Amino acid sequence: MTISIRACIDVHDLEAGIAFYTKALGLTVGRRLGDDWVELLGATSPIDLLANASGSSPCPDAHTVRDYERHWTPVHLDFVVGDLDAALMQARLAGATLDRDVVTRAWGRMANMADPFGNGFCLLEMQGRGYDEMTTGQS
Repeated sequence: MTISIRACIDVHDLEAGIAFYTKALGLTVGRRLGDDWVELLGATSPIDLLANASGSSPCPDAHTVRDYERHWTPVHLDFVVGDLDAALMQARLAGATLDRDVVTRAWGRMANMADPFGNGFCLLEMQGRGYDEMTTGQS
């Protein structure tokens, strides 16, 4: 079985979502799949923006509703970039916020960010052997 990944990001305003992700990350619009769904291309996997109103329920038995203020979720997207400083500036100019100072790790540098819809994401700049810098006794 082959599995492919598509990332889905809820936004309350589809056109504002398109504007942010195309300006912040250089993604391009692929297919429009109705009035409330657009596919963004340019990452290693397609990203689907889904327009859903603030206050709407994510599923029939949900105990919470969509809220586009800054929120935490256990799943987020990491975007690997070649130049973190340039990507950070581009994302901030497009409307992203930096949650904390850029962090340096053994594998590279990371900026924890949020899009204008409250969704967290990270920009990563790999250095040296990237994540392999964290392995011991392995090449």
